[in-house]
Amino acid sequence: MNTLVGPLPDALADLPELVYLSLEANNFSGPIPESFGAFKKLQSLSLVNNLLGGKVPVFLGRVATLRELNMSYNKFAPGPVPAELGDLTALRVLWLAGCNLVGSIPASLGRLANLTDLDLSLNALTGPIPPELAGLTSAVQIELYNNSLSGPIPKGFGKLAELRSIDISMNRLGGAIPHDLFEAPKLESLHLYLNSLTGPVPESAAKASSLVELRLFSNRLNGTLPADLGKNTPLVCLDLSDNSISGEIPRGICDRGELEELLMLNNVLTGHIPEGLGRCHRLRRVRLSKNRLDGNVPGAVWGLPHMALLELNDNQLAGEISPVIAGAANLSKLVISNNRLTGSIPSEIGSVAKLYELSADGNMLSGPLPSSLGSLAELGRLVLHNNSLSGQLLRGIRSWKQLSELNLADNGFTGAIPPELGDLPVLNYLDLSGNRLTGQVPAQLENLKLNQFNVSNNQLSGQLPPQYATEAYRSSFLGNPGLCGDIAGLCSASQGSSGNHSAIIWMMRSIFIFAAVVLVAGVAWFYWRYRSFNKAKLRAERSKWTLTSFHKVSFSEHDILDCLDEDNVIGSGASGKVYKAVLGNGEVVAVKKLWGGALKKDVENAGEGSAADNSFEAEVRTLGKIRHKNIVKLLCCCTHNDSKMLVYEYMPNGSLGDVLHSRKAGLLDWPTRYKIALDAAEGLSYLHQDCVPAIVHRDVKSNNILLDAEFSACVADFGVAKVVEMAGRAPKSMSVIAGSTRTRSVSTRRATYTASAWCSWSS
Repeated sequence: MNTLVGPLPDALADLPELVYLSLEANNFSGPIPESFGAFKKLQSLSLVNNLLGGKVPVFLGRVATLRELNMSYNKFAPGPVPAELGDLTALRVLWLAGCNLVGSIPASLGRLANLTDLDLSLNALTGPIPPELAGLTSAVQIELYNNSLSGPIPKGFGKLAELRSIDISMNRLGGAIPHDLFEAPKLESLHLYLNSLTGPVPESAAKASSLVELRLFSNRLNGTLPADLGKNTPLVCLDLSDNSISGEIPRGICDRGELEELLMLNNVLTGHIPEGLGRCHRLRRVRLSKNRLDGNVPGAVWGLPHMALLELNDNQLAGEISPVIAGAANLSKLVISNNRLTGSIPSEIGSVAKLYELSADGNMLSGPLPSSLGSLAELGRLVLHNNSLSGQLLRGIRSWKQLSELNLADNGFTGAIPPELGDLPVLNYLDLSGNRLTGQVPAQLENLKLNQFNVSNNQLSGQLPPQYATEAYRSSFLGNPGLCGDIAGLCSASQGSSGNHSAIIWMMRSIFIFAAVVLVAGVAWFYWRYRSFNKAKLRAERSKWTLTSFHKVSFSEHDILDCLDEDNVIGSGASGKVYKAVLGNGEVVAVKKLWGGALKKDVENAGEGSAADNSFEAEVRTLGKIRHKNIVKLLCCCTHNDSKMLVYEYMPNGSLGDVLHSRKAGLLDWPTRYKIALDAAEGLSYLHQDCVPAIVHRDVKSNNILLDAEFSACVADFGVAKVVEMAGRAPKSMSVIAGSTRTRSVSTRRATYTASAWCSWSS
């Protein structure tokens, strides 16, 4: 976990007593020296997470004393798993994840009788799983996920007395799940998802006395589930989604009382939801949507204390929402759309303080909205369209500061549209169509920035607010005979209007439209010419750009310049523009092009022109060395005269601030939010405690926390950061974003403490 570079030293193998060698999380490159096959007593070799090249060498099979061989996450050249590794009879751990391995798994690995941990995941291995792997009699964990393995799962794994975890998900495996797979006496975790497995879940699954986690989603499984599944098994997580499983949910699925996640959506399940789920007090996530379930939802299920997600939509469920829902203290998302639910929404719903989404559209709910709904400060989505709800819309709803979507269409609501709707700061979807609302459209609605707005087919009257009295909003107001506005066809024309007057109006409109078209065409032509000129200028000077890389990159400065199109701009600020660059090799990066001439001139006028350039170079050299998984990675920089570009890893989910104030906020359950806080704290802890010299960020906020595709967080934007110099020297200001690579945090306990403090501050 340093920044050591260059080739691995040949001479290391000359150390006669060397037993343990760990060089992981550095930047060593080049092939592994052949001398590494001549170690005399080496027992543990770890080269994880470097930049090593060449193929995984066969000569490592000559180091007979090896017990641990860890070479994961290196960009080796495509090559096979060396069959010679099967000669390492003392080997206990073999990690080759993410090593660009191709071809089939050699049967010789089955000879490793002492092997406890085999990891060949995240490669491009093909062919069947060798049945010889069932001879790994000491195996505790086998990980073959995310390859292209095919054929059936071989029999025999059930005889492995120590096997606790097996993950062969995300492959192309077919056939039935072997019956004996669940007979391994200590099996705790089985991941077979995202394959093409067929047939039923074996009856033996109900007898797996240690099974905690079973994930079989996204296969082609069918048939019914074992009737006793859950009675003898301490299941915590069961995910069978996206299959064709039929029959009923086993009655005793939670008899052991350990179940936290029950995910069976998108199957063809029938019958009732088991009453026993109401006694399953550890349940956090239940997803049974898109099945054929019927009957009433057990009353106790509505009020489970730890439930965060209850998703029952697209079934044939009946009955009412039980008042015991008041006990669902952690419920964040309740989705019960497209069922046959009846009755009113209970007033106890107002006690579910953490509720973010209530989607109950497509049912037969009736009665008024309970006033307690207005007190739900966390509510972000309220979707109740296509029911039989009645009464007036709620007033006093200023607590809905997080509400972004309100859909009450196709009900029987009466009375006026509450003006308070215009005060909701993030509301962007409002549909009140198909009701019996009266009165005027409140002028306060002009405060909203709506992507979807519909109040058609009501009984509204009066003049429209000026913002909405345009043709663009015509469909939003149709079916309200009493509404009048300057929109053709919205209401009847005045009987006293003359034909000449109408002709003059239409002529004036035609002139205005023609002038607008000419103006838009002129602006578009100027924009195209300006963009073409800028691109031509950039390409003419591309040979003058210099690229300095801080990580191994597979692109050039020319590839970056080709992507600097205005259509690719995803952000702009005081220091420059940010582009999303999709390179020719498919890689996606973020490019920050710093403002050039104007900024430099301002600095030079202050007498610091050369100092600014020197500072930029010094900072890039310093920050380019930072290596941490929770600090956004600076891949390289490109410079030309006074122009500078910084190239970072691309973070698909943008900033935490953007997510928290968008519809994506519903994806951030509390475990995810805590993980984001912990990630950010680990990054800051590294800067403060483990970086030499230490760096103080000075601008920690949600917009400077970036999220990758898995919602892992990275600290970004070091525009006002300072390097804290040692020995009494003054702090040095920073002006660019720090880079990172994936390493483990040195002080998780310290970061956890920082996370708690950060959570308190951000809340």
